Amino acid sequence: QVEEAGLDCVGMAAFLQLGAAPVFAPGAHATTEGRVAAPLPKARIAASPGEAGSFQYREVTAAAVGLAAVSLRPRLAARKRRLRCRTGLAAVLGDEIKFAGSSKEEAAEELPPLSLADRARALAEAMPSLVALSGSVVVIKYGGAAMVTSPERTIRDVALLRTLGMRPVLVHGGGPEINSWLAKVGIEPKFEGGLRVTDAATMEVVGMVLMGKVNKGIVATMGAAGVEAVGLSGLDGGLLQARQVDNKALGFVGEVTGVDVSILAAQLDAGLVPVVATVAADEDGNLLNINADLAAAAIAGALEAEEFVLMTDVPGLLRDVKDPTSRISEVGSSDAQKLITDGIVAGGMIPKVTCCLTALDSGVPSARIVDGRRPHSLLEELLATGESGRQGTTIFKDS
Repeated sequence: QVEEAGLDCVGMAAFLQLGAAPVFAPGAHATTEGRVAAPLPKARIAASPGEAGSFQYREVTAAAVGLAAVSLRPRLAARKRRLRCRTGLAAVLGDEIKFAGSSKEEAAEELPPLSLADRARALAEAMPSLVALSGSVVVIKYGGAAMVTSPERTIRDVALLRTLGMRPVLVHGGGPEINSWLAKVGIEPKFEGGLRVTDAATMEVVGMVLMGKVNKGIVATMGAAGVEAVGLSGLDGGLLQARQVDNKALGFVGEVTGVDVSILAAQLDAGLVPVVATVAADEDGNLLNINADLAAAAIAGALEAEEFVLMTDVPGLLRDVKDPTSRISEVGSSDAQKLITDGIVAGGMIPKVTCCLTALDSGVPSARIVDGRRPHSLLEELLATGESGRQGTTIFKDS
């Protein structure tokens, strides 16, 4: 139904693309500029697709107008949902996590479409993994490059895991988005030993960005993929208990001291996908910025998850950082610790491996480090039937 306030050409084109016949309410008509304007003497009109760029009009009764509006509503809603899933969303590269129409660059990096036979074979080959993981809790840490390069692709992959019978929990950061908004409000990011310094002003931005824009954007994108999700933070239901880190120079940066997974369990039992922003509070109610890797590891351990997946911007653990072919496909927990001691794992990968080891110590059977830049790397890692199909690094608990 069209209000007299106006319907522009873009809106009309969307209606026509959906296959609907837009109906103008009595007392309005479409002008050549595409706006609903003053009433025509014969006000009972309807529009339908005509020649390209034009509308055709026919006289209808007032009763038909109402009937058409009622009958079209459920069909339009269903078509809109299908259209959203069909067109999808694509990220525009940059500091912000942006969603826009698919670009040529985005299409170019996508994998070529599979034939129907290949799709059937892929599903058949994934059956052992699907059976093994059915009903399993899978905690996924989502951040870094995966949130800038086609963020909606990873979100849809998580939605697919839920559709396939798994119980995913998505824990996210949002560093690029935080940096963008700090710049917008004139706050220069500060770092101490590679860690973000979070003063009071920065913490306000961190809270708004992570718990608001990023978290709800993920929930909305997952909903567009047909899977219901719920946005949470460490504050909700006392999910994450935290205290300020010992290094006070970092400001309002916290570390997890406890996890109450009852709110997560309730959402999982309801068939929802929990999406967790890693902001918590101390005993005095001060908001704290929690490292998303460490928070995800703590949540995975508390949930006794069957799988913990850390999405990052490297292909896994490399024996030589300059040689992508030196990827370590599997490593035990003691050998992983030795890689840190020997300096093979260094820099920003140390805390990532450490959080994987923390998850293993909490009872998680294995932790996986995968390249979030690679299309559908999450599905590849979880659904592969052999090591040849996996593209990341699996760290397992020593027996």
